[in-house]
Amino acid sequence: MSYRSTMRRGFVKACFGATLVLAFSGCRQDMHNQPKYVPYRSSEFFPDGLSERQQVEGTVARGQLHEDSYFYSGRVGTKEQDMFPFPITQAVMERGRERYDIYCSPCHGRTGDGQGMIVHRGYRRAADFHDQRIVALPVGHYFDIITHGFGAMPDYAAQIEPADRWAIAAYIRALQYAQNGTMAEVPGDQRGSLKDASQITVEGVSLPRALASGGQGSSEEISAAGANPLPASEPQQSTEGTRKK
Repeated sequence: MSYRSTMRRGFVKACFGATLVLAFSGCRQDMHNQPKYVPYRSSEFFPDGLSERQQVEGTVARGQLHEDSYFYSGRVGTKEQDMFPFPITQAVMERGRERYDIYCSPCHGRTGDGQGMIVHRGYRRAADFHDQRIVALPVGHYFDIITHGFGAMPDYAAQIEPADRWAIAAYIRALQYAQNGTMAEVPGDQRGSLKDASQITVEGVSLPRALASGGQGSSEEISAAGANPLPASEPQQSTEGTRKK
């Protein structure tokens, strides 16, 4: 065997050996068996035997104060209430209509009849807000359903802030009044300003046509990127609350 052949064979063996070393080094379990604690694993390091640290007594995590429990739950104790945690102004109603049009109307329809666009595409019909059983529910129930979902409806807690959930609940109540209200419930000084459905336009389009075509129907002054007219800070609930008639 020549010297050159011997050197070539030795070089091949060295490369093969280096490859094996690299391959076996990649089989180590350092990345699999990491020095960390999985949830609820015990620990010998801390005196209480728990790997997870408890919240420091007397502190509240950022964003979790929720001092006004009704504002964040729609309940007093365990009972849903029919009152709002802040006054319902025109700006709140406009905001509620805009949020409703974005998140609710695809299923529930612009008028709340449960005949939204996805229903016409073959999906299950959504709840009809004008059903007397639903009309009788307190507004706290609407807030709770938006927060936690119900049946086939998912929760919208991640998409809709608590103040906007209340604004939507107020607008749902307005839709119900529009279909089921009586003249006696309209303040006397406002009865003269009421219009027939044929007299109402949405951005220049008659109301029936706008509803049928899925027109925008939202105020130009309040857009999805516009300022939220609702309270930015956590509101303080009054003793009596603002009750809807």
